[in-house]
This record gives sequence, structure tokens and C-alpha cells, in this order.
Amino acid sequence: MPKNILLEAHATLLKQGTGIATYARNLASTATGLGYDVELLIGTEQRINRRDPLLSEVVLNDAVDPKAIDPLKQVARAIDWTTGVPGGVKAQRLPAPRIVVDRGSGASTERSHPTYGAVRLWERASMHFNRFGHRMPVRSEGRHDLFHVTRPTPAFVKGAANIYTIHDIVPLRLPYATLDKKKYFYSMIKHLAEKADHIVTVSEFTRKDVQEFFKIPDDRITNTWQSVSMSEAALSVSDEEAARDVDNRYGLAFKEYFLFLGAIEPKKNISRLVEAYAASGSTRPLILVGGLGWLYEQDVEMLKDERLLSWRFDGSHIRPERRVQRLPYVPLGSLLSLIRGARGVLFPSLYEGFGLPILEAMMLGTPVITSNTSSLPEVAGDAAMLVNPYHIEEIRDAIRTLDADADLRAELVKRGRKRAEFFSPARHAERVKAVYDRVLG
Repeated sequence: MPKNILLEAHATLLKQGTGIATYARNLASTATGLGYDVELLIGTEQRINRRDPLLSEVVLNDAVDPKAIDPLKQVARAIDWTTGVPGGVKAQRLPAPRIVVDRGSGASTERSHPTYGAVRLWERASMHFNRFGHRMPVRSEGRHDLFHVTRPTPAFVKGAANIYTIHDIVPLRLPYATLDKKKYFYSMIKHLAEKADHIVTVSEFTRKDVQEFFKIPDDRITNTWQSVSMSEAALSVSDEEAARDVDNRYGLAFKEYFLFLGAIEPKKNISRLVEAYAASGSTRPLILVGGLGWLYEQDVEMLKDERLLSWRFDGSHIRPERRVQRLPYVPLGSLLSLIRGARGVLFPSLYEGFGLPILEAMMLGTPVITSNTSSLPEVAGDAAMLVNPYHIEEIRDAIRTLDADADLRAELVKRGRKRAEFFSPARHAERVKAVYDRVLG
């Protein structure tokens, strides 16, 4: 019989995509392609109603008022905070959806994999760990040979091999750049490192980083890197189609703008990027695609700088125009067009466990400027311009050079496509299979 894998995939529910959501989706696809029976585990706000599963499906997809206060949930949270969850949480099989209309396609929703729901999974696991100092058990209605947690969460499935993916340890390396509770994060990662059947990382840099902090033996931690799976339809979109898309939707000319991808948060280095862009003198706009993360006030204020305001004559009127524009959310299809249509992707992040925007840009034929720190040189290889992200002048000069040198852009596109092959889904599958075979025996 095929081995059964329960994959923690709560990040896939987030309205705005994240790197961890992409990782979870790709991992589910990879494991399925390897012949495993893959099931997903997500967090829910309430238990499944077995007497009326269709109504239960409606409630699971209900819109939530963030300002609403539910006294019963407040009491439940207070109890969990005080007592932990010593009996563990129950993972209930979700009913196959038949009546809820998908918000993206307009069709009836269909899950690609059987899915289980556990009430407030991530929140209750952290409360349990704070109370007892060890992982919270997950009691599943199904049988699972392996439980793979796609982001550090102190939960485990009894009787299964338990694997945890650690993407980075930014809260420990850049404590001033996150709002994570650092003592909790350190203790939780340390505990997982001791109790896990195996630890997975997404870069050699992160593997070494984690080992330096937590002294994990080489045979208990493996780097599988990441991959990006794009459909043939997405990869076959012509430049002409992409040009029409970015022009019609965003009023942008093909290859006449620079692009940044990522949330507005300290480690993304937005203020230095914008300062360098302003100093470069480029007349091509800089488009920032991403929502607000945390500690973003300084970066948002920077975007209001008067230096970033220009004027455009449209034939009859002189109109103000922002040289730096932010798009909080972009649908996937348009995002791929934006990447393909950019003159360059600018990603001078301070610290990354992998750096998916680099790989996405290389796959779609767009040159990249990125940092010479953390995992980013490992991902970029010789296929990007590397800069010190703390030196505004270096970022400025790289923007000027990339903007002016067509031959350089063409060479980086060529190298980028070649470099992307190293992170192909097929190679990722080989690495994942090696880990699963080792753990499952």
C-alpha cells in the first residue's frame, strides 16, 4: 500500500499568497507525484458539524468580521492559555464541498486532496507549548505514516514519523526586524530539533544556520531547496500577451518598469531600495507588489517622499505621477505578466531562507538584482547582480547599470533560465523522496 502523508498546509488558506503557502502547495504536488497518498491538515475556527456537513462547509468558508467579539471563543482561548491542550486537538475529515462557490474561479469548490481540520491548530499548539514546554498531540481520524509540518509548529501525530520544515531563523538573526516572541521561537525550534524524526530546510544557508544554533547532527537535517511549479500555459504566454496585460491593467509599458515582490517589512529592505532607486535617476517607475507585513510604518512613510513624485504631460494636461507605486494584491496570472514584463526584479533583502522571487523572475526571463547575503547568492548563482543590501550606493549603481546595459540584461536572462533548471520540480522531487525514504524506511 502507498504510504500516507499528512501535510500541514494552513498557510494555503491565506488570502495573500506567501512563500510558505507556495512551498506547501508544491510539496503536496511533489509528494503526490511520487506516489504517496497525500492529505492536508488546516486550522479551522470550529469543529465539523457531522449532522449537517453541507452547513458545516458553509460555516468554514464564512466571512469573519475582525472586529466582532465572540464570548465563547474568548473563554475557550482563556482556557487553552491556562491549561494548554493536554488531550491534544482532534483532526476531523472535512466534507467534500459541493455548494460553496470558489472565490477565484466561480465554480463549485473542489479540494485537490482530502483535508482535515483541527480547531485553531496553530494558536492552540503555541498555547500548549507555552504551558507545558512540549509539542501538542494531533489526534487524526485517519491513518498517517508521516506528518510533515511546513512551518515550525509544536504539534505532532502519534504513531507517525514527524518532519518539520524550518525556512529561516530570522527572529534570532534579526530580532529587531520581527514581532515574533523570541524566547518562544527559540525554545520551540530547540524542542523541535530535539524531538523531530527529521528537520528539512530550503537552502544550504538555512541548514548551516540552524545547525549553528541548535547543534543538529548531519544525519537528522536535510536541505531540499525549493522549486516553483508553473503550468505550461503560464510559461507559454507570449511577450505580446504579457505586454497587453500589464498595459491594460496597470498602465505600464513592457520592460519599462522595475519590480519588487514581497511584503512591506523590515527584512525586505524597502527604505534602502527606494532611496537607491531615487538616487539612480531612473525615469522608469518602481512597482512594489505585496501587502503590509509588520513594522512597516517607516517604509510606508518613505513612499510618500516628494522626490518620488514626477509630472507627465498627456497632451492636454500636466498630471502628477508617483515614481514608486505599490500594488497590495495582484492575481496570480497578472503577477506572472508583471514579472515577465519588468525590466528587472529588484530584491535586495537583508535576510532570506530561500528567495522565491529570484527563482520566479529567472524562470520568466527577467534579470535580477539581489543581495550578497544569507541564502540569496546560493539561489542566484552567477545569474544575477549581487549587491551589499546595506550599501545604498551599491544598489543605486546596480540599478543604473542594469537600466542602461541591454547586453547585460540579455546575458542575465540567459543565465537565469539555466540557473532555474537546478531548482526544477523534478530535482526537488528527488530530494524530497530521499528524505521520505530515509524517515519511512
